[in-house]
Amino acid sequence: MADRNQSRRLQNGAGGRCVSQTDQLPEGFNMAVHRREVLIGGGAVALAMAGATLAGLHGMGSMAEYDAVVGASRRALGKHPGLRDILRFATLAPNGHNTQPWRFRVASDRIEMAPDFMRRTPVVDPDDHHIFVSLGCAAENLCLAAAAGGYVADMGWTGRTDGSIAFPIRSGTPRDSTLFQAIAHRQSTRGPYDAKPMQVSELNLLASAARTTGVDLVLITQREGIDQVRDLVVAGNTAQMNDRAFRRELLHWLRFNARDAIHAGDGMFSAGSGAAAVPSWAGPFLFEQFITAQSENKHYASYLDSSSGVAIFVGAHADPRHWVQVGRACQRFALQATALGLKCAFINQPVEVASLRPELASLVGAKGYRPDIVMRFGRGPALPFSARRATATLLA
Repeated sequence: MADRNQSRRLQNGAGGRCVSQTDQLPEGFNMAVHRREVLIGGGAVALAMAGATLAGLHGMGSMAEYDAVVGASRRALGKHPGLRDILRFATLAPNGHNTQPWRFRVASDRIEMAPDFMRRTPVVDPDDHHIFVSLGCAAENLCLAAAAGGYVADMGWTGRTDGSIAFPIRSGTPRDSTLFQAIAHRQSTRGPYDAKPMQVSELNLLASAARTTGVDLVLITQREGIDQVRDLVVAGNTAQMNDRAFRRELLHWLRFNARDAIHAGDGMFSAGSGAAAVPSWAGPFLFEQFITAQSENKHYASYLDSSSGVAIFVGAHADPRHWVQVGRACQRFALQATALGLKCAFINQPVEVASLRPELASLVGAKGYRPDIVMRFGRGPALPFSARRATATLLA
């Protein structure tokens, strides 16, 4: 890109930084600052047509039932919450394929969160990068919910080799916050936005919220830059959708109707991308027939074209501790976006396809670093929330 900010190098120090590539921001503007949720709506038209024919079949559950179950997981925090109530808000964090790759241990004065490697997605995430970014998102939710519930939770590390995170808990004064209030409303909205530009004040708030030690944020709002990201997303999607192993792994985590989504409590429900429900037996067939690289590319291109901007997060180092920090930063960004009435969605193909990372890094002035998260944002309609497993099933 021609933007002068692009030539700036990322900091590798104590604080994060934000480089903004936008023709809206003033000269010299410099702000400091996981799940990929795969868009399965690329075949939404085909699935909707099939769904219309099959809608009369029984056994698929109803959206009313689904909404009731999901709504219970997002109910308000009680007046005197226990630590398990706090964990419920931690689990509302975004995570790759909605695998919810975490386990918890709860004591009277301590919570521990461990990665659940039984829920790995080794094709799309061979080095468990997304798992630790997801843990970072959950850690941010946990700290915000603890503060709102009258606790103080300080994040640290257990010292175990699995990358477990420790939260010593002590009593404090309840501290509500805008970001906490946004947790229950945040979603990865895999649909079109309105493409309207953001105000400078909104971009300032987003960058300020995402400020995290060891993490840099690049905001791209110029159309030229968004188009370059779009091209990388399309290239990455083409490689992934033409990979049989990737398709098998993705299909494993798809839920094609409300009954299956409720029963599993995880995975990506087709309605979350605007697609019609279909019977479980028909979903895999329709996926193979209609969800192709070409169909997905058209939708990804149109969704990037409708986005107001793209946020790219880069950790100072490529290791689990920095990936957790990236997760905390991108979750705070997403919560602030939600509070502003914005929608977000992950478009991580240029991160997941390793051969594309250097080009993405060069695009954002981060040559030599590994970009961690790519997220588009803008204003758009709400879609159904993702399901979550019951907190009791997550306790070790």
